[in-house]
Amino acid sequence: MSKLNDFLTEAGIFFVATNDGAQPKLRPFGAHVEVDGKEIFAVGDFKAVYRQMLANPLCEIVACKPDGVWLRYTGRIVFDDDPKYQEAMFASSPLLKEIYNEKTGFKMKTFHLEDATAFIMPPMGEPEKIL
Repeated sequence: MSKLNDFLTEAGIFFVATNDGAQPKLRPFGAHVEVDGKEIFAVGDFKAVYRQMLANPLCEIVACKPDGVWLRYTGRIVFDDDPKYQEAMFASSPLLKEIYNEKTGFKMKTFHLEDATAFIMPPMGEPEKIL
């Protein structure tokens, strides 16, 4: 997982692809953390993207670095209820505490990908399978 985590960290922003019925949807994300050998992500339970993830847990995450090397991470979303994942997300991205708290009433759901594959894709040449 470390190679995946390192790539996402270096890229900064990554895009999560879901489906809204037959319509693909793509959104920028930035928060992630590696815990227990899993790459953990977060989403607000009040957002349309969360409802899309519940309806169809298949997703793809893409990130690109300035040198043109990009990452494709594909799998099935599994939501994690263990509070340690939420605490790790807050520690990694303190801004999330301003969004998800008792005052706002917004709740954060953490997830990771199962049955996943990940490739680092150079602009030219063969992809490197990292998962």
